[in-house]
Amino acid sequence: MSDPDNVGSLPYPYTPLPGDDDDQNPSRGLSRPMRIGLVILSGLLVSTLIMTLQGGQNKAKMEGGDVPVYDHKAEDDVEVHVVRGRQPEVDQKGRGSSWHPVSRGKAQGVSEKTSGIRRHGVRGGRLVSEWNDEQLAWQRTAYHLQPKENWMNGPLMYKGWYHFFYQYNPNGPVWGDIVWGHAASTDLINWRHLPAALIDDAWYDTNGVWTGSATLHPDGNISMLYTGCANDTTQVQNLAYPADLSDPLLVRWIKYPGNPVLLPPPSISPQDFRDPTTAWQTSDRKWRMTIGSKVNQSTGISLLYETQDFKSFDLLDSMLHAVEGTGMWECVDFYPVSLTDLYGVDTSFRGDKVKHVLKASLDDEREDYYGIGTYDETRGMWVPDDSEMDVGKGLRYDYGKFYASKTFFDEVKKRRVLWGWVPESDSQDTDIRKGWASVQAIPRTIWLDQKTGTNLLNWPVEEIDSLRMSHKDFLNITVQAGSIVPLDVGSATELDIIAEFEIDQEALEKLSASNEQYSCNRSHGASQRGALGPFGLLVLTAEDFSEKTPIYFYVTKGSSGNLKTSFCTDLSISSMAEDVEKEIRGSTVPVLEGEKLSVRVLVDHSIIEAFAQGGRTCITSRVYPRKAINGDAKLFIFNNATNATITASINTWQMSPASMLRYSTGLHLVLIFLTLMNVGLRCRMVMIDDKDMTAALCAVVVVIGVDFLGERSRCI
Repeated sequence: MSDPDNVGSLPYPYTPLPGDDDDQNPSRGLSRPMRIGLVILSGLLVSTLIMTLQGGQNKAKMEGGDVPVYDHKAEDDVEVHVVRGRQPEVDQKGRGSSWHPVSRGKAQGVSEKTSGIRRHGVRGGRLVSEWNDEQLAWQRTAYHLQPKENWMNGPLMYKGWYHFFYQYNPNGPVWGDIVWGHAASTDLINWRHLPAALIDDAWYDTNGVWTGSATLHPDGNISMLYTGCANDTTQVQNLAYPADLSDPLLVRWIKYPGNPVLLPPPSISPQDFRDPTTAWQTSDRKWRMTIGSKVNQSTGISLLYETQDFKSFDLLDSMLHAVEGTGMWECVDFYPVSLTDLYGVDTSFRGDKVKHVLKASLDDEREDYYGIGTYDETRGMWVPDDSEMDVGKGLRYDYGKFYASKTFFDEVKKRRVLWGWVPESDSQDTDIRKGWASVQAIPRTIWLDQKTGTNLLNWPVEEIDSLRMSHKDFLNITVQAGSIVPLDVGSATELDIIAEFEIDQEALEKLSASNEQYSCNRSHGASQRGALGPFGLLVLTAEDFSEKTPIYFYVTKGSSGNLKTSFCTDLSISSMAEDVEKEIRGSTVPVLEGEKLSVRVLVDHSIIEAFAQGGRTCITSRVYPRKAINGDAKLFIFNNATNATITASINTWQMSPASMLRYSTGLHLVLIFLTLMNVGLRCRMVMIDDKDMTAALCAVVVVIGVDFLGERSRCI
């Protein structure tokens, strides 16, 4: 790594963490009596802390939380030249004032990152935004992981903490200047934002610290491989590891002095070599991992490497897999799934009771595809069970905005957890104004569908249920063809919805077979009527229906008499704004005999995640209404079929916001101390600013077992 004292060369302000030889660390010299005295003193301050935190939380709730929105009310006469390009010139108030027009990403060998949507409302060089501050503030999510501000894009579990590392731009809400953000959680829902794990301070990653993966060794060591975009834009692979394995928060990371550990092979373009996977062990105890690339302009491939120490690698003669016509593969993922139960298995698991999943993010299409097949360790190859459902041809985790996904194995709960990046669908200009862009989907448990054997299921992790508050049910509601039924749930901005639908049996029997070929993407959405659809839910819907987002099923009967079900989300009428994407997305969903049509929908302001038939088909959407926000956002059942009556049963829960807490050095030191002392108490804690010394002292008592600070988070 470069000299940490030479911070002037970094692209943004950065304060290095204290090193092992830093005599200025005030926590180093605390003796045992002083620690005991600190605990006693902090006990006297607990009441103050409780009142302070409760007051701050109430204030944040009343004011909509800590939402960074630029104040343009006093800028009506200011020339703002907003065009796509480099980082903004920032004035003394922290507002972006001008942007230089350049492409983002192409020069580094990745797809265009600048929004392709035309800026709306420009007159004479002046930005005339159609969004007001209330609308922009509403777009920020309440229980999805996202940065406080700016742009975001390998998960790990260690010592009871889930760690999420993500691509982050500390300088603006656009792609560029990528470093690794870092957040930690004990429940995958409430998070603590930690200092950047890896920054772009070396020649081999000066143009960006890109995607990587963590491998947890049997002896407890951690190897983090990541792609660096070097000073000449060559994509190289680098190694990093924790500076202190006793630290459960893994705050400090060290780059291997011998980086880069891998350069592009001669047959591979220097800009088509990225995103190493989590490694798995072979039967002879070596490690293998794969990296995405392409050959012959359009054939996506996964290169296979072998290593013993993560510092020197051998490229195997065989590719793990290749598919013609799929273009560049990035963010490749490779892991086993059990054939016999719902539990996840470790990435290195071998045997005849598993299948292997190969997933690739297609850079040309910006979509994730996966295949299910068999891995031959001896030949170093993966073969799909169905060539028609090969990677890039058929199956997807999610048919909406869901990209650059990555899984990890949760060894405590014996499950595989899926993460996915959810980009914005509005204009880049709007992102600049609101000051942030992109969120992470709710983590999902993923496993093989035991009933079909041909697809995966992904479902929100069980911990999300802890955010449920007030519950309402609407059972056995009859909805006639061509009608809409309102559901009185209050504000429909933060909801968890579970719905079941049954089609009138008489309508099913009377329907004649046809050759109707329905496709969500090529249809006219919820306005296209058929005998057995569309029907479903209207979320984020205005009272006058000027804005609405239908999530629906559409059923057809083929010439053989078999029913075919499509599951879709229609954004074409989701917003009155003109500078947002309004696509109709979805796919078919298998519905087995005896199953009701079912869907779960998570609504969290501008993101909607919908899961049909237990997670066989999923659609994530970004929605930007101007009117259907806050208390004006409503929920309805609709049935736009021409012949069928449906019966619906709906359960809804209002959702509590999750905690997104800031890093505190004081509490971090306490946590390390308790870990070293093997204190295994279940506890509650909060993380607040370093300058709030009163709260920091009180937190010592909180950490050792005082259990009255509410359900904000858990530690140890």
